[in-house]
Amino acid sequence: MSGIQNFEAFVLASIMLNLIPGPDTFYILGRSMAQGKRTGIASALGISAGAVCHTLMAAVGLSALITASPVAFTAVKWAGAAYLVYMGIKMVLTRQSGLGGNGPLTDQSFAGVFRQGLITNALNPKVALFFLAFLPQFIAPDSTSHFTSFLLLGLTFVVTSSVYGLCLATASAFISKKLRENPAYLNYLNKFTGTLLVGLGVRLALDK
Repeated sequence: MSGIQNFEAFVLASIMLNLIPGPDTFYILGRSMAQGKRTGIASALGISAGAVCHTLMAAVGLSALITASPVAFTAVKWAGAAYLVYMGIKMVLTRQSGLGGNGPLTDQSFAGVFRQGLITNALNPKVALFFLAFLPQFIAPDSTSHFTSFLLLGLTFVVTSSVYGLCLATASAFISKKLRENPAYLNYLNKFTGTLLVGLGVRLALDK
C-alpha cells in the first residue's frame, strides 16, 4: 500500500491491541451489561467516532501540539476525567424500576449515548499519545503524503476496534439480559457501572 509499510502486521497488531482490556472495553462492557444491547452499540459507535477524531487530529498535527504542551494535556485529561466521574455518579444515583436498555431507544436517546461515548474517547489524551506513537511506525519514510498514510492507518484501526466493540456490546448485553429483567439486579448493575465509570475517571485524572 502506497506510503504504508507492513500493513498486514499493522492489522494484526491492531486486532491484538483491541483484545487487551482497556478503558474503552470496560466502558462498553459496563454500559451494555447495565443498559442493554442498543445502549452498548451506541456507546461502541461513539467510542469509534472519538477514535476518528483522534486520527484526524494526529494526521494534521493537533495531537502533537496538545502532547507538547503540559498545560493543554492536563486540561484535556481533567476534562475527560470529570466527564467520566459525572456520568458514573449519575448512574449510581439513578434507580431503575424495570428492564433497562431493551425497550425502544429513540433517535434522541441513541444520539445522547453516542455523544457520551464520543466525548469520553475524544477527551482522553492517552488515546492521542497512542495514535502518535503507534501509527508512525507503519508509515514508510519515503511516503509522499504522511497525512493520507496516517488517515488510512487510523481508519483501519477504527474499523477493527468498531467490530470488536460491537461484538462486545452484543455479547455482554445478551449474557446480562436475565439479570436486567430483575429491577433489583438492574439497580446493582447500574451502580456497578457507575462506580466503574468513576474509577476510570479517577484513574485518568491520576495517571501520569
